[in-house]
Amino acid sequence: MLKNFRLFTICSLFLAMVGFRGAEPDAGENMVKFLFEYLEIKHKGRSFDQLIYIAAKRQRLYYIVDKKIRNRYTISTSKYGVGNVRGSEKTPLGLHHIYKKIGSGVPEGGIFNARKYTGRQAKIITEPLDDEKDDVTSRILWLKGDEPEVNKGNSMIDTRMRCIYIHGTPEEGLIGSPASHGCIRMRNDDIIAFFDLVEPGTMVLILNN
Repeated sequence: MLKNFRLFTICSLFLAMVGFRGAEPDAGENMVKFLFEYLEIKHKGRSFDQLIYIAAKRQRLYYIVDKKIRNRYTISTSKYGVGNVRGSEKTPLGLHHIYKKIGSGVPEGGIFNARKYTGRQAKIITEPLDDEKDDVTSRILWLKGDEPEVNKGNSMIDTRMRCIYIHGTPEEGLIGSPASHGCIRMRNDDIIAFFDLVEPGTMVLILNN
């Protein structure tokens, strides 16, 4: 009961802090402080020396090392919102980790099909247009869920089975707004640089704050 109350309190303060209009535009030290208090309660005993934090409501990805924000990126999550059910095309919530890195050496804008480079390159669209193809480009960070019955184990909610990635997209003009079919999209130059920073096993937390 006390643990649940503490978790509720931390979450409430965290959500209030990041939603406050007068706060730093991309959050900062206070966000990290509340985030790690949340993790200490929710996932006690886990190591978070490196953490990818995806703030779906803010359309931001933060790469946090030793409790310091090292990099931040504008991203695009699902246009259908957040949710863990297979077939919903929503971005899954909860704790994950990088399952596999795919695409080292693929040219910028290179198109994947079933995680294989096709040899084709996408035309990058810088206007806010949806071409409806949902091409996966440049690099893939394939995610695996870490929370049983939330995003792991059950085939209807399992993130890995849903093939949820952090990846590049031709629709760069839509970055910053929800536009994907479940995955987390990044600009192609961003995902190429980010791909080289992280390794399989890096923890990934997705919240709809």
